Amino acid sequence: MPSWVWVLIAIAVVALLAVVLWQALGRRRTSRLQQQFGPEYDRTLDTTDSKRAAEAELQARQEHRRQLEIRPLPQVARDRYLQSWQSVQGRFVDDPRGAVASADSLIQAVMAERGYPVDDFEQRAADVSVDHPQVVENYRHGHRLAQASANGNDSTEDLRQAMQHYRALFDELVEPAAEQPTTREQRDRQDDIAPQPSERTVR
Repeated sequence: MPSWVWVLIAIAVVALLAVVLWQALGRRRTSRLQQQFGPEYDRTLDTTDSKRAAEAELQARQEHRRQLEIRPLPQVARDRYLQSWQSVQGRFVDDPRGAVASADSLIQAVMAERGYPVDDFEQRAADVSVDHPQVVENYRHGHRLAQASANGNDSTEDLRQAMQHYRALFDELVEPAAEQPTTREQRDRQDDIAPQPSERTVR
């Protein structure tokens, strides 16, 4: 058999192995992102043009989150925020709009003390989705209802739902410090989940 035929066979084998490796890395990346983001993975997939774009967005969130110094709340601060929430919740009967607005502000205060940037809502939600993927959609829904309330387009039921959505995130943000991972643990966890450099270069 001529040598050029062997060369073609070798090239074909290498190309086949490259395709198999690319597919394996893609499945591994998808599995990691699905495990990390849970329902947020499906939501992002539904709101982007393709699976590739959705996974690129989620990876970008991970990268941004890795740059943040997220801290657990000290017990004193946690107790203070819990008392503030009780006060806000107690206002709901007499002033539901004011209570929802205060709940929104309280969550931002908790996030800021823990180290999350709070200037932009979409960025807040993206950052929170990395650590709290199960409840970030509650936060978005609550925020939409709060905005409708601020514009006068609300009902008592809408405001009640907004409080419930906010409470879901609030409860996770103020978990006891002993149950919160340290910044180093957060980074180690992200290192385990984040795709390896070889994966990032494969598209």
